[in-house]
Amino acid sequence: MAHDFIKSNCRESHTRKRSNEFFSRNKSTRNFLELFLPLPWDLWPSEARLLLGLIIFWAVAGLFVLGSASWWVAIREMGDGAFYIKRQALWLLASSGIFWLAISIKIKKWIKIAGPCLIIGLLMVGATSFIGSNINGSSRWLIIGALQMQPSELIKPFVILQAAALFGQWKRINNEKKIFWLSVFLILILLIVEQPNLSTAALTGIALWMTALSAGVSFKHLFLTAISGACLGTVSIFLNEYQKIRVMSFLNPWEDPRGNGYQLIQSLLAIGSGGWFGEGYGLSTQKLQYLPIQSTDFIYAIFAEEFGFVGSTMLLLFLMLIAFLGLKTSLRCRNNYSKLVAMGCSIMLVGQSIMHIAVASGVMPTTGLPLPMISYGGNSLLSSFFLGGLLIRSGIESTGLLSK
Repeated sequence: MAHDFIKSNCRESHTRKRSNEFFSRNKSTRNFLELFLPLPWDLWPSEARLLLGLIIFWAVAGLFVLGSASWWVAIREMGDGAFYIKRQALWLLASSGIFWLAISIKIKKWIKIAGPCLIIGLLMVGATSFIGSNINGSSRWLIIGALQMQPSELIKPFVILQAAALFGQWKRINNEKKIFWLSVFLILILLIVEQPNLSTAALTGIALWMTALSAGVSFKHLFLTAISGACLGTVSIFLNEYQKIRVMSFLNPWEDPRGNGYQLIQSLLAIGSGGWFGEGYGLSTQKLQYLPIQSTDFIYAIFAEEFGFVGSTMLLLFLMLIAFLGLKTSLRCRNNYSKLVAMGCSIMLVGQSIMHIAVASGVMPTTGLPLPMISYGGNSLLSSFFLGGLLIRSGIESTGLLSK
């Protein structure tokens, strides 16, 4: 242990020495960079640098994928093939601002406002049951003038932040505080189930469960929570005819190929048509209004048709790389809060992507869950960039070079 302590101090002293040398040699560069970055680029850890590049690439590539998936429908419905791309590009600019803020502001400051923001988001999710707009059988949207808000998407970063605040000091806080925030999380999940939006509720529950697991919460409690979550999902399916039909069509879509099974069958046809190398960018057949909701909930099917098995494998490897860098960032962090924020953001981004692919591939029941950074939708893009920014910020803080 003494050897590890001396080694750690030597490494930190070396890093601080590099910092001082950089500042002394590059004073003008430092002044310029400090306007935009919380720490000079040369001092960023390799994981944070790579994550920044990958997230930017993810978003830009997603814009091209969306362009191919939406062009024909946009011409038919809007008279402008670039309609969805233009709107997504505007959301991309707005999301870039959120991304920069998430990278620039300390994790502890985000955690301080996470609780109130989570409560506000909870009230907004609850409001969708009364004044929400019903789309495809679910009330997930609040429409305020020209602005459409999906609170269950926007609340995700604050769920992760508050989970880190709670589980990061689990053994030091009193039972009243534990019960209060666990009740808030439970009510949130129940309200999302009520919309109904079982996929987002499941994703939120899984992210919370894995964050608690990472924090070292008793496995006995986690096991009971997992059983309760499975029971809640089962009850929701039996009580909601809408969800029951989707589960039955998922088990055997060919029983009703022109009705409830149509969407999944068309998705599988798109994926199967891609073959090894795909039909080529922009050459999907299923996007010509054979596959419904092709620019959001089933955009992966269009991607698989155009880029084939090789492209799909590259996408999965890309997600594995994001997960690996997120885990490595979490292990580098110097406090529990940053560790759990990094872990939770990775789980939310990669987990949602895997669930989206599973739905389009027929591995999970058909449900509305966008593919982060790629599916059309400003709310999803804002949330994804916020999560990505928090993940990178956790990596920057792991250097120990920022002021306390």
